[in-house]
Amino acid sequence: MAQSSKGKLNFRCPSCFMRDIDVDMFYDSEKKEYYCLRCCFHGDEKQVVALNEMARYRYGRLKMRVADFGEDNVPPTFVMHKRGEQ
Repeated sequence: MAQSSKGKLNFRCPSCFMRDIDVDMFYDSEKKEYYCLRCCFHGDEKQVVALNEMARYRYGRLKMRVADFGEDNVPPTFVMHKRGEQ
């Protein structure tokens, strides 16, 4: 999405992003907080960054595929998924 009159950085709304909606947040310089036009979320930069990191953690293995499930008590091994391969 294009950045128009938003704040210093282009943050995604964490509340909308958890519902698979990609919406940029706007910055209110008087209140020094970010807000979303689509939902009722608002918060300071520290809170927005923390929630975006949580989303990044949840979707961190999105492009990885399980190569081997292994034995009991052994973590599975992952490989990067290459586009166009099955």
